[in-house]
Amino acid sequence: MNKTGGFSLEQTLKTSGDQALKCQMPRLEDHCWSCSCAPRVETKHPSGAKWFASKAEEMMSIITSVLSNAYGSLHDVRTANLIRRGLVLFTVGAFLALVLNLLQIQRNVTLFPEEVMTTLFSSAWWIPPCCGTGAAVVGLLYPCLDSHLGEPHKFKREWASVMRCIAVFVGINHASVKLDFDNNVQLSLTLAALSLGLWWTFDRSRSGFGLGITTAFLATVFTQLLVYNGVYQYTSPDFLYVRSWLPCIFFSGGVTVGNIGRQLAMGGVEKPHMD
Repeated sequence: MNKTGGFSLEQTLKTSGDQALKCQMPRLEDHCWSCSCAPRVETKHPSGAKWFASKAEEMMSIITSVLSNAYGSLHDVRTANLIRRGLVLFTVGAFLALVLNLLQIQRNVTLFPEEVMTTLFSSAWWIPPCCGTGAAVVGLLYPCLDSHLGEPHKFKREWASVMRCIAVFVGINHASVKLDFDNNVQLSLTLAALSLGLWWTFDRSRSGFGLGITTAFLATVFTQLLVYNGVYQYTSPDFLYVRSWLPCIFFSGGVTVGNIGRQLAMGGVEKPHMD
């Protein structure tokens, strides 16, 4: 009975000790869901949203800065390319004006006052700048007009064709002072046919023909004003104060400079031409 009573008393004490220990030790579940952890969970989400918003705003500012810098660089590149093309066209126009005007002076087609004949190449000093500026304007307008009309010029787009066009233009100018006809009308008709042949051979675009006609008209009017004001004169004028073949020279010159401007706008990349 003592064994049984002792065993029962010992078991009873052990059971009571376990219960007291359980009552004293905190439960794991109560520790995890206690009030000390609850504010962390609640405050963690707002701080994470603020961090994400700040990072998104930072990324948007970086993207905006990169795009603005890229646009500024592209704008600067286009401006520099436009200036470079204009300088090339100005140089070509000034050089051709010097050579062709010297040819006309030697053949007594144009007469300048003696006080202006002591400058470069025995020519008037204002002729190269004026012709160079006109060449730059016309050469830059041709690709712009093509882009505006939505009709990109694809006929014979290579530098070899451009050089042949320049050679034909110089030949037309040479013919204007070398060929002898009974009257200026026959010479004008011949040069008109040659000028149209130059356009048909190296251009064949409506924009090129229209801009060539406009260039010929405006340049002829400007030349008439210069001759009328006594800046210089033409021998045997038959078209008001100038020669009747002069618009043909301006037309072929506009087509030639336009082809140079178009080729420069392509960046010098050769493409197969369409016959």
